[in-house]
Amino acid sequence: MKTPHIPLRPASRIGVGAAALALLLLAAPPLHAQDSLADDPGVAEALHLLDVWMDAARAYGGIPGASLSVVHDQELVWAKGYGYAHVEREEPATPSTMYSICSISKLFTAVGVLQLRDQGKVDLDDAVAQHLDWFRIRKEDPAAGPVTVEGLLTHTSGLPREAGAPYWTGPDYPFPTHEEIVATLPTQSMLYPPRTYYQYSNLGLTLAGEIVAAASGQAYDDYIRANILDPLGMSSTFTDLEDRFRENRLASGYTARGRDGRRHLVPDYSVRGISPAAGFVSTVEDLGRFASWQFRVLDGDDALLDRNTLREMHRVHWLEPDGDTTYGLGFSVWKSDGDTFVGHGGSCPGYRSHLLLRPRDEVATAFMTNGQGVDSRRFAQTAYDIVAPALRRAAGKRDGGVSAGEVASGVEGGSTAAREALMRFTGIYQRPFGGESAVLMREGDLHVLPLPTDDPLDSLTRLRHVQDGTFRRVRDNDDLGEEFTFEQLPDGRMLMWRNDNYSIRAGGI
Repeated sequence: MKTPHIPLRPASRIGVGAAALALLLLAAPPLHAQDSLADDPGVAEALHLLDVWMDAARAYGGIPGASLSVVHDQELVWAKGYGYAHVEREEPATPSTMYSICSISKLFTAVGVLQLRDQGKVDLDDAVAQHLDWFRIRKEDPAAGPVTVEGLLTHTSGLPREAGAPYWTGPDYPFPTHEEIVATLPTQSMLYPPRTYYQYSNLGLTLAGEIVAAASGQAYDDYIRANILDPLGMSSTFTDLEDRFRENRLASGYTARGRDGRRHLVPDYSVRGISPAAGFVSTVEDLGRFASWQFRVLDGDDALLDRNTLREMHRVHWLEPDGDTTYGLGFSVWKSDGDTFVGHGGSCPGYRSHLLLRPRDEVATAFMTNGQGVDSRRFAQTAYDIVAPALRRAAGKRDGGVSAGEVASGVEGGSTAAREALMRFTGIYQRPFGGESAVLMREGDLHVLPLPTDDPLDSLTRLRHVQDGTFRRVRDNDDLGEEFTFEQLPDGRMLMWRNDNYSIRAGGI
């Protein structure tokens, strides 16, 4: 059985089977610090690059606050907060800061449905009306077949996107209750016959959550907590924005920036009946636990869900004719640079989030922010792109019998003395006319990273040491280009000269 490195906490409300599993996981010894992949020099350099880029991206993007985590298999390799959870009182965001994760909630609802499917209480081909006797909607075509459970999870049900209320509209954000959803549904109309088009539907996943409650005989919150959240030790995850967390652990939400560059505080709201589709709050640490659990399931080491069931959820079940929209059972499935990823994004008033997993190399990233108008998927994907290659290399070394501590004490990318000699040039350099660059170590050489940048890996300039403080740019074909010269002034300030112009070091990194 895999050893969970992310601490799991005992839960107060767990069913008999879940409790036994949780005790089993708690009994497993945690990984020791010297076994952490974060101790590998290559991983440490990648995380440093990610940290420098993320800090600048938040500041230049005017993002109020953000948290980011990186997971490899059963280890929370790294997690950090940036900016402010509450801007008005300048309270820093941390890895434990709670955010609304919005549509990532759909993943927990989908897991609940598939758990019940495996128990024989639900079938994917079941008509929704078989479980919800109040399900009635206009323009249903009997000849086209019923709205099914699978249609809800793949967003191919033909249902409208929303539940017939303007709950995404401020300042009140009037999310409906269960009773209001039931009362409004008969006044709504089908958009398409089932299995005709992909149409993202919060209404559909809300109904999936209602099926979880109906098939299990428990309230939705009680079922999700007892069968998913508590067994996984996700003690900072809840199915709605609870008042007890406002103004403290739950970050204040802010609007997107207007033309004047300003953001505004989003008033408090509750998601109520839409909770199964968009109501959860969580932390990047807890989503790391959720990701590690999935890696355990895929290795057959967890009793909460069969591994073939999770594979089924991760597999594409719907492909639009244009090939741009692919969806599994609850999970979004996409490709980036030829690699396949699964996960989900979230967008609610005041918050954006994204959870990304690549099961093949057991790496996941989670990003959350309390500012609307932020491309959360870009942050999660960039974090993966920066760190995943180093994690794969480090994991390969460890699997080959070399510990991270042994690697760290060895020589990698040049001698220790040579690396330390280069480190004195690192830092943030600011140009007199504005803008800045980070000089950092990577793979044994200094690299220059302009800040801000949308693509940190592509923007890196590698420098080859010539002598003393003189370096030359390494071109893509390994030829050497223009000089970069570092000059320390008598007053201690460090200059970086390039093309007869200089930047001044403002601070270390």
